Amino acid sequence: MKPAPFRYHAPESLDEALELLAEHGEEAKVLAGGQSLVPTLNFRLARPAVLVDLNRIAALAYVEAESDGGLRVGAMTRQRAVERSPLVMERAPLVAETMPFVAHPQIRNRGTFGGSLAHADPAAELPAVALALDAELVLRVSGGERRLRARDFFVGLFATALAPGELLVEVRLPQLPTGAGCAFVEMARRHGDYALVGVAACVELGEDERVRAARVALLSVGEGPVEAHQACRTLIGERPVEEALVAAADEAATTDVDPPSDIHATSAYRRHLTRLLVRRALHTAAARARAG
Repeated sequence: MKPAPFRYHAPESLDEALELLAEHGEEAKVLAGGQSLVPTLNFRLARPAVLVDLNRIAALAYVEAESDGGLRVGAMTRQRAVERSPLVMERAPLVAETMPFVAHPQIRNRGTFGGSLAHADPAAELPAVALALDAELVLRVSGGERRLRARDFFVGLFATALAPGELLVEVRLPQLPTGAGCAFVEMARRHGDYALVGVAACVELGEDERVRAARVALLSVGEGPVEAHQACRTLIGERPVEEALVAAADEAATTDVDPPSDIHATSAYRRHLTRLLVRRALHTAAARARAG
């Protein structure tokens, strides 16, 4: 298969890239790692008139510590670099735990952290992790910048709040509060395959060991990453004992998600996996919160 004809640009600075995107608007597609875009080009599912290749913009690839304990990750940082970063392991352990579940090492060698978020695949791990961590995404357009929380960035099936000419340039991961723990689990037919269901969970305990805050995000159960609001509300003020975790998992499976059926799993089976994996993720996150 071959892509439809397009004009190719390889800017060497962010300003040059933003100027090209401003000039061509909706006619342009951005090439980051290309692990998702190149197949869609070859199958002619995407037919951009212009391709803007970001791979020469070294300034968009970094992992940097913030003075407040958080992290800044450049959108063009390779997923493999994030996976191996000591800073990520120290300051964003949920991200470090999740990265080995993202496809295969060959894919992570080229795939980018920001590219996965901008692609917004409902079966991808990183959008759910960004939602669970309440990440802030920095968007740039020629002459301006805005910041969105992950919950406002993902708006539908393979759809985000990015406007024509706008580029995701940075992801900001906040420091976990004292008394917080996180966990990631997923179920796939084979390691590296798209998950049938995946769960990213964060639990914050107070001094009385009751749940002070919780955030649970799921993948492969909707048109994007799905936040389990009712499950989290059920947990607030409770001790994370088995009964409370089972109740929260039941809410996630029955109220928070309405999963699709496809050739890989029925909706009922995905609900079953949601119940199982949410309980498992919350149990691990709570145990880590207790352990500090």
